[in-house]
Amino acid sequence: MANPLVWLDMDQAALDAAYDQSKYAPNQEFLRIRRNASAAIAREKLPAPKRFPYGPTPVEGLDVYLTDRPNAPINVFIHGGAWRNGMASEFAAYAEIFVRAGAHCVIVDFTNVDEAGGDLFPMVEQVRKATAWVYRNAASFGGNPDRLYVSGHSSGGHLTGNIVVTDWEKDFGLPQTILKGGLCCSGMYDLKPVRLSARSKYVNFTDAMEQELSSIRHLDRLACPLVVAYGTQETPEFQRQGREFAAAVKAKGKLSELIVAEGYNHFEILETLANPYGLLGRAMLLLMGLNGRAA
Repeated sequence: MANPLVWLDMDQAALDAAYDQSKYAPNQEFLRIRRNASAAIAREKLPAPKRFPYGPTPVEGLDVYLTDRPNAPINVFIHGGAWRNGMASEFAAYAEIFVRAGAHCVIVDFTNVDEAGGDLFPMVEQVRKATAWVYRNAASFGGNPDRLYVSGHSSGGHLTGNIVVTDWEKDFGLPQTILKGGLCCSGMYDLKPVRLSARSKYVNFTDAMEQELSSIRHLDRLACPLVVAYGTQETPEFQRQGREFAAAVKAKGKLSELIVAEGYNHFEILETLANPYGLLGRAMLLLMGLNGRAA
C-alpha cells in the first residue's frame, strides 16, 4: 500500500527530503569548505569591516565592509543556514563584489532558531531591526540611505522575504519605501509545507508563525522591486516556492527579474553572487545601478 500523501504529490519521506538540502546537493560539504576559504581570502584583501551593534544582545551586530565611494549605495546581506547556523564572518566573500563596484556591504549577525527555543520570530525581528538601523545610520559610515538594498539566500532568503514585506511605518516609524530593491534566492516564502516537514522537529511552528512569517501572504506591503532566484538542481519544493513567489511578486508589479539557474544546486547558486559576471552578482549590480568597476 502506498504511503499517504502529506503535501501535493509527496508522502512524508519525500516532503522531508524536499526540505533537506543534503538529499539534493551531495557536494554540500565541499561547498561549505570552499565558502569558508573564499571568505578568508576576502577578509585578507578587504579592509577590516567596521562592527556596529544594532541591538542590546551580543549577537545583534553587523559587519560593514566599506567602499571608497562617498554617499555610496548599500547592500544588506542576510545569510542562510537552515535557520540554525552561520555567522557574518563566514560570508565575507559576498562583500567584495559590492565594495569593488562602489557600494558598502553590510552582513548581519542574528540569533538562530535553536537559541530562540524553536521560535522564528526573534530572527525576523532582529534582521528587520538591523535593516532599520542601517537606514537610520547610513550617513555615519558614508552610506546613502536612499539607495538601500537587501539580499539573502536559503533561510536568509526566507528572512529577506520578511524584511521586504515589513510594515516600516507601523513598526519602525520609517517610510514604507526605505528599500529600493531586494534579492530573494532559494528561500521559503510559504511556511505551510515547511511546517509539515521534518523541520518541525526543531522549529516550533504555530498558526501565527505560519501566517505572519510567510512573506507571500503579505505582498500588499512590498514597496520595492525584487529579483527572485533558484537553481534547477534544487529540491522540487525550493523550486516550486521560488516559482510561485516570483509569480505572486510579478502579479503585484514588483518582479525585477526571475533567475532560473540552469544546472545549479542550492549552494552552488550562491557562489554566483561573488562574481560580477555571475548570475546573482550581475543581477544585484544591475538592480543597484552599479557597473562592477574595480576599486
